[in-house]
Amino acid sequence: MTIILKCLNCKTEYPADAVRYRCDCGGLLDVRHDLDALRPQVSRALFDGRAAAAPAPHPSPLTDSGVWRYRELILPASETDIISRREGNTTLYHHPRLSEYVGVGEFFAKHEGENPTGSFKDRGMTVGTTQAKRIGARAVACASTGNTSASLAAYAAMAGMPALVFIPAGKIAAGKLSQALAYGAKTLQIDGDFDDAMTLVEKVCNRLGVYLLNSLNPFRLEGQKAIVFEILQGFGWNPPDWIVLPAGNLGNTAAFGKALFEARELGLIDRLPRIASVQAVGASPFYQSFKTDFREHVTMKAETIATAIRIGNPVSYERAVRTLAWTNGLVASVTDDEIMDAKAMVDGAGIGCEPASAASVAGTRKLVRQGIIHPDDTVVSILTGNLLKDPGATVAYHTGEWQNARLANAPVQVNADVDSVQRVIERVI
Repeated sequence: MTIILKCLNCKTEYPADAVRYRCDCGGLLDVRHDLDALRPQVSRALFDGRAAAAPAPHPSPLTDSGVWRYRELILPASETDIISRREGNTTLYHHPRLSEYVGVGEFFAKHEGENPTGSFKDRGMTVGTTQAKRIGARAVACASTGNTSASLAAYAAMAGMPALVFIPAGKIAAGKLSQALAYGAKTLQIDGDFDDAMTLVEKVCNRLGVYLLNSLNPFRLEGQKAIVFEILQGFGWNPPDWIVLPAGNLGNTAAFGKALFEARELGLIDRLPRIASVQAVGASPFYQSFKTDFREHVTMKAETIATAIRIGNPVSYERAVRTLAWTNGLVASVTDDEIMDAKAMVDGAGIGCEPASAASVAGTRKLVRQGIIHPDDTVVSILTGNLLKDPGATVAYHTGEWQNARLANAPVQVNADVDSVQRVIERVI
């Protein structure tokens, strides 16, 4: 195998099949590929050929999955070990209303909510579960605000492995919890927030030999790199100027920078887009740290309507700082009102997303207004989850429970007679 695990801090190396998530020094681990060995093996033509391959009678993840198409850059597993649900291959939407809203003509939304369980987590989970199978894990586990648990439960069920999910009691959207329950995961509701659940699950996994599949696990992030590879391939390997994404536990921020660095080193692209990570004001420890030029590592008690990024102590902090250094990136924060208004715009364009996704759209709009992103830049915004992941927030926004809903589409009370209905309809059409 041409990969190893390497500590970001002390540079200690471990075998790729070692069951560990941190170095002995406490530092985070990276999956390191032998880029010198890969250079003669990978090319734009290789990946373009796989993308263009017609589906076979017996599908192969190397052509059908938007993750395993880039197998050499992700995890060189044998095809028989791969646990895949045809994840990836998500749409890049270009909608004039959204372009006008954010103030950028070439604005694209990459909708990761089109993955099998409705979020980007499937890209990481196909790789994490495959690695769990390869090393003979007895079970898999995660802490989650919802999307991770849904994805872990689905992929573990496909692999025939027990799944354990630790969720903060009362702090998970029903649309996400229902998936974890339906796919058969044993769900433990923790008296605390996500950060408490994350601390606990790491200790439990280390004690019981259960394989942890949060983004602390470096193999999870390898799968999430495929979002960037798809974007680059979708633009004919001519990178956009910006990639803007929501930021919670910072796994995607970390993965995106690593993908871009590797793509440039391998000659797939000749320049790096800038990364903008966007947090909710009430859950903005990375933004607060960014404002100090990372002299202070800020943590906080997080609170935001965007449950998927309601995280006050993100585990991929160091990896995400590295991404900003590689890409001349930045961090922004947006209010919950800005998030929900942006979500209403995405929903109203017929695309739809969960609240956390809309942070990237709201963040793009704010950065344009601040003169940081220019109207003639090409921008890709990441929508991380499906609209139905958190239907409660959507209903609250449109029915008057959300106090500052500027774009609400409230249901109309009408008498049950044709004349009354006609008067309402005529006002619409």
